[in-house]
Amino acid sequence: MPNKAPTTVREIMSRDCYRVTATTSVNTLVEGLALHRLPGVPVVDQRDHLIGFISEQDVLGKVLESAYLDDEPPLVKELMRNEVLSVTPNKSITDLAQEMLGTKPKVFPVVEQERLVGIVTRRDVLMAILRMRGKH
Repeated sequence: MPNKAPTTVREIMSRDCYRVTATTSVNTLVEGLALHRLPGVPVVDQRDHLIGFISEQDVLGKVLESAYLDDEPPLVKELMRNEVLSVTPNKSITDLAQEMLGTKPKVFPVVEQERLVGIVTRRDVLMAILRMRGKH
């Protein structure tokens, strides 16, 4: 059965995902978000354990303020959210899609044994569901 439609997050997640640390500058973060075309990214410690999440929305006001005041932009740790919604690689794509229907994040860190192993985006989930439908 070649090209079987994916059913779990593991099959659609981006393994080599962009991530930052708490001491990353907001300038570096914003450049990375633009380069990778992501609305937000996981924040990890030295052991790749998930410690937070930061998005464009989290930094927009502070970047605007620092530009206006001609201050140094802050570090990620000053603006990141510590409460992070994450998923496991074995989670069903359809279950995750149900969770994404509300105002949930557009990007979910994928965590296995407390370590960041990838990310999955709303777009990844949408494409996977379309592939599933095409296989009936």
